Amino acid sequence: AKWDLPFHPADGRVARSLWYRAPMATHQRLGDLAEALEAEGADELRVHVVRRAREFKRSWVNMAEALVEVRNRESYLDWGYEDFYSYCSLELQIKQATADKLTGSYVALTRHAPSVLKRDGLNEHIPTCDAVDYFAKALKRNPSNDAASERAVDQTVVDELRDAVFEEGAPVTELRKRFNPVFNPKPEGAEQMDAIRRTTAAARRLERMAEE
Repeated sequence: AKWDLPFHPADGRVARSLWYRAPMATHQRLGDLAEALEAEGADELRVHVVRRAREFKRSWVNMAEALVEVRNRESYLDWGYEDFYSYCSLELQIKQATADKLTGSYVALTRHAPSVLKRDGLNEHIPTCDAVDYFAKALKRNPSNDAASERAVDQTVVDELRDAVFEEGAPVTELRKRFNPVFNPKPEGAEQMDAIRRTTAAARRLERMAEE
């Protein structure tokens, strides 16, 4: 099959993203890209991260660790990308929101539950990225990705949340039910407003049904 090379990085050797002219799965594209980069003698870290992207579904922690390393070292500049998010999107097929979730969750692990990084994911449970992301955002004073400043919260509540995420392996839906009232409380009168909106929406649906 022929390669379609839509654009090239600064070094002019390997395209930022390799695509077959015929449709193929993302994991296959990434596998082919890793092989092409390796054949061209590309940076070892670059090949390593592309392979991690291919294995992302199986191990988000490995992918997140690799992304944090690339971001901290600014290796993407050497590979011909203007910024970290362009690299993630064009080479790894990872959107900015996903990259932020991965890197923010990994930083939260290193700060609050470093022992989780030693788990194999088979004999010892690894929490989902969504659950760790919830934990990280619950503690943030600033909503930006892996912000250093954290809000002041009762330590007992923080410990309870930590256990729920890292020891119990609670899904994010359960975490929201248990901890949103503490970390994201609704303003006074919010429940009444929700009830009014639901009633209004129901009334509009009935009007449309009557018109039909």
